[in-house]
Amino acid sequence: MALSNDTALSSLLSKLLQDHLEQTNSSASSQVGTAGGSLEIIYVLMMVGLFGFFTVGVMVTNIRARKLEDSQNPYNMYIATDIWHKKDQEYFQAKLIENYKLCCVFENQLAVEQPSVHIPEEKSS
Repeated sequence: MALSNDTALSSLLSKLLQDHLEQTNSSASSQVGTAGGSLEIIYVLMMVGLFGFFTVGVMVTNIRARKLEDSQNPYNMYIATDIWHKKDQEYFQAKLIENYKLCCVFENQLAVEQPSVHIPEEKSS
């Protein structure tokens, strides 16, 4: 009798499993289009989220590194202080005066305008 119960139980379980698989296959075939579309959307959202997370991480790391190096950067200290700007302006003015003193003008006596001399004009034919 134990054998018949085991056989009946296994046949009942196999029948229930077959019924369940048939229901799943029939409902799955009607839902394949909608399930595939939702999975595609989830995949795209995951990729965009991953890309956004990576981008924000790189930006935050870069901003933090620049903020730490800005306090010690001599170029930024050079721009921030007004003393350097004044020294540059004084140097520029000294160079301008030096260049002005070095200038000399040569006068070409032949090229100077002379109202008493008549310049011949070419006659058109």
